[in-house]
Amino acid sequence: MISGAAATAGALARSGPLTAVPPSPESTPILPPVADAVKVAPASSLDPGLMRKALAALDRHAHAIPLRDRIAIADFSAPSSQARLHFLDVASGELSRLHVAHGIGSDPRHTGFLQSFSNDFGSNASSEGAFLTGDYYVGKHGRSQRLVGLDPTNNNALDRAIVIHGAWYANADMIATHGKLGRSQGCFAVGENALDIVFGHLGQGRLLYAART
Repeated sequence: MISGAAATAGALARSGPLTAVPPSPESTPILPPVADAVKVAPASSLDPGLMRKALAALDRHAHAIPLRDRIAIADFSAPSSQARLHFLDVASGELSRLHVAHGIGSDPRHTGFLQSFSNDFGSNASSEGAFLTGDYYVGKHGRSQRLVGLDPTNNNALDRAIVIHGAWYANADMIATHGKLGRSQGCFAVGENALDIVFGHLGQGRLLYAART
């Protein structure tokens, strides 16, 4: 068994290049299931049940996710004032986390809490489920990364342009001023200075899992 490390408010120590390309599924060795391979340390801020769901999704979508060494888990049961985007190194069990915004349509009154998910076009809401990290591009939000929804609850993600991007309203200083982050249009918006950290941890071809406990 691999023991998980306690999550910290700090970010991961290094970031990787934006051009990493995962091996093709045909060349990727078949790995054993990981759903029971990682345990959360008692001091961790990541709910053990949510971690189990994420690891089960990693196994369930093994055919679509070529890289299984690292994953990210967005715990949308926590308010946006908390660092709720957790990064798990499956091999070592180490956890780190940072802030991430949710969609306007998921919190229309701007309470700071995600109220509901949606997979509908025009909802401006966050979606739940397993996402595959895709390619990088430069769009209206600057450097961004496409996401492919792998579940019925998020399979419109690519066509809805639900992506990872940096945003001023997701910077940590928003919490000191307003007590919460701003809201996206359903994207996983992170602080502008945190974008390289997210890209470096996930790269292309890995799992991002979003849910509530």
